[in-house]
Amino acid sequence: MTVSLRELRALPGFDDALLTEGCPTRVVLDHITSKWGVLVLLALSDGTHRWGELRRAVDGISEKMLAQTLRILEADGLVLRDARPTIPPHVEYSLTASGRELVDRMLPLVEWIARNAGRMLADRLVAPAAS
Repeated sequence: MTVSLRELRALPGFDDALLTEGCPTRVVLDHITSKWGVLVLLALSDGTHRWGELRRAVDGISEKMLAQTLRILEADGLVLRDARPTIPPHVEYSLTASGRELVDRMLPLVEWIARNAGRMLADRLVAPAAS
């Protein structure tokens, strides 16, 4: 398992551009780790969902942000949009193989955050912010 940026840069296909502003890695990382990107991907980790189901699963997301997030994740090859030609329209969203692989790697991070968030937020209330 890669445990440092130095080790990551040493892997085939990686270079020093990894953290530069124009690096494609940063663009995709921004899509995935956006406020809504992570939550939509997590909601889809349970399986295929219709629009309304996703909207209910990701509490607080607006229709505009859900549509935008799904379009971006679909363009990145992480989400599959299955539109069926029925009346009324029937559209389902699911993870692609790449999306599933990504979520499998994200879940341990989300688990760590869930285990530690309460303590971390409590610590912030106790300790004054560094200036």
